[in-house]
Amino acid sequence: MDVFSPEKRSDIMRRVRSVDTTPEVKVRSMLHRLGFRFRLHRKDLPGKPDIVLPKHSTVIFVHGCFWHRHPGCSRATTPATHQSYWFAKFERTVIRDFDNQSVLSSWGWNVIIVWECELRNPDALLHRLKNEITDPKAVYRQDRENQRLAAEKAGFYGEKE
Repeated sequence: MDVFSPEKRSDIMRRVRSVDTTPEVKVRSMLHRLGFRFRLHRKDLPGKPDIVLPKHSTVIFVHGCFWHRHPGCSRATTPATHQSYWFAKFERTVIRDFDNQSVLSSWGWNVIIVWECELRNPDALLHRLKNEITDPKAVYRQDRENQRLAAEKAGFYGEKE
């Protein structure tokens, strides 16, 4: 049972931002300190990446762990009510993310995903960003195939394994 009334919950959800979120602003600040220059939310690219570094052919998505289902993260919880709605919503989000990343990669873009929880350790994130931008073949690369398989796995969101 939700602790808020439906009207209050609706008001709270309406205030969830999609651009200029706190994690996104922090990542932009880190990149600026590293000397990188970038563009924001290019509408001509799939998924409108949060940060685009054209000089390095790199795009960065800053994902919230809850909305984008960060595997193994404690912030990727599922609301107790209306679970069928949430499972379908999360599954669509994960698949859409994967599809956008695949298209960008096929177009020659280096795609970097920054998870909201990574901001807890800014030094490690700073190091990872610098390495992934300057060396796209770095060992820090995210395993996107596992992300896609997790999204397509039957019962991924509803069943306990």
